[in-house]
Amino acid sequence: MRILGIDPGLRLTGYACLEGLGESPAIVEAGVFRLARRVGGEVRSISDRLFELDTDFREMLDRVKPDIVAVESVFAHYKHPATAIVMGHARGVLLLAVRSARLRLIEYKPNTVKKSLTGHGHAGKSQIQRSVQAHFGLAEPPEPPDVADAIAIALCACRRMVFDDPSVLPLPK
Repeated sequence: MRILGIDPGLRLTGYACLEGLGESPAIVEAGVFRLARRVGGEVRSISDRLFELDTDFREMLDRVKPDIVAVESVFAHYKHPATAIVMGHARGVLLLAVRSARLRLIEYKPNTVKKSLTGHGHAGKSQIQRSVQAHFGLAEPPEPPDVADAIAIALCACRRMVFDDPSVLPLPK
């Protein structure tokens, strides 16, 4: 079973496809969609960046062929309320593409993902990066942090589906 984890953003959207369930899935592919605000000195509109995200994301869905997509739910920090609005634009595009592809969608709160990986729901970006590095035996922490976050989201789904929701497991042949 392939699980795709998504860390949505309007500037950087991290993604990671894992294969397998439980504690030992393998990384199939991980990366980031970079949505530049400026190209050649010219400012790009939000709609241009969202169109690029939609195109790139749908191409990646066709390439990695996930069974399930896990995405981080919207959160708002009281010091940066506009972040939730901007992230919401990207999430909307991603959720529509997932629905259009008729894939099962699971949403996790950031604290749930962090606690699943580190045991602490308020872990920082560098702690997530180091935890992902250690778990998968990577030579370096994933960069940028959005990739590590996407891997963590997918890993959380791999773990939780086995232990919390075994009904999603494929039927025996």
